[in-house]
Amino acid sequence: MRQRPAGPHATYDPAMAATPRRDTRGIVDASGLMSRVRFRRHLPAEPLRPYLEHYWLIDWDLPEPYATHVVPHPSVNVVFQRHADREPFGEVAGIGLELFSQKLEGRGRVCGVQFRPGGFRPFAPGRPVAEWTGRRLPLEEVFTDAKSLVGALDAGASDTDALDAAVETVLAPDDEHARVAALDAFLLRLGPRPDPQADLAMALVDRIRGDRTIRRVSAFARAEGLSVRALQRLFAAYVGVGPKWIILRYRIHEALERAESQQAGQTGQAVDWAALAADLGYADQAHLVRDFTATVGVPPTAYARR
Repeated sequence: MRQRPAGPHATYDPAMAATPRRDTRGIVDASGLMSRVRFRRHLPAEPLRPYLEHYWLIDWDLPEPYATHVVPHPSVNVVFQRHADREPFGEVAGIGLELFSQKLEGRGRVCGVQFRPGGFRPFAPGRPVAEWTGRRLPLEEVFTDAKSLVGALDAGASDTDALDAAVETVLAPDDEHARVAALDAFLLRLGPRPDPQADLAMALVDRIRGDRTIRRVSAFARAEGLSVRALQRLFAAYVGVGPKWIILRYRIHEALERAESQQAGQTGQAVDWAALAADLGYADQAHLVRDFTATVGVPPTAYARR
């Protein structure tokens, strides 16, 4: 097998992470969501950046309910939530295989951590990431040492007290930079464990995301000096989904963003879906339409028009 440099900085370029991402990839009706909520992204503390995409913060105060929909990224998220009709809570959200929908109403707040694909395993090394795929679990089911999730805490406090304190510490501050600092502290206490296999997984997903010529798993595995089976095992253990799923998901994200740009009037002409299908490696436009419709719920032309 081709040898890769070890260590998280082998797959992390600080110059590329000077600011968080600004695209809306994966968000269905991004303009509708942004007009109703305050949505921000923040970078984590420097030691966490090799493993994380960004933090994402949402606040809302809505006169009428609004349903938001997201085509999930191949990323695990840790999410802290406060809704008008329930107690605050935190959870680990594994990679969603289907369109994710969430109704927002009244006043609420969400503080989320989006990990890089492959970057979550160093924080919870005991089990393969595929175990969390398609699931949303309370923090204590993934992070078993609950008291490590908060700072100074009475030694006699229960695990429930510790988790409630961790959630409140993240969600309580009105100042968003204080929330970011609380997320940093939460994750730094977990202490990511260096893992060369996690570094390799992150590097391979980065290549898929950035190179539209990667279209077949067998060719990609061969180019990376891996067997298809070894690549699939690595992705199951460290990413949570297979390489073919990731190739297809990044195609849909790009098609969705193109449709969103057309819908928002950011382009002077309609999307050439046949040309886009070719750019994304589809055999023809029909295959793109099929995947887009199955994922988003409507054909791309209908989505762009609405």
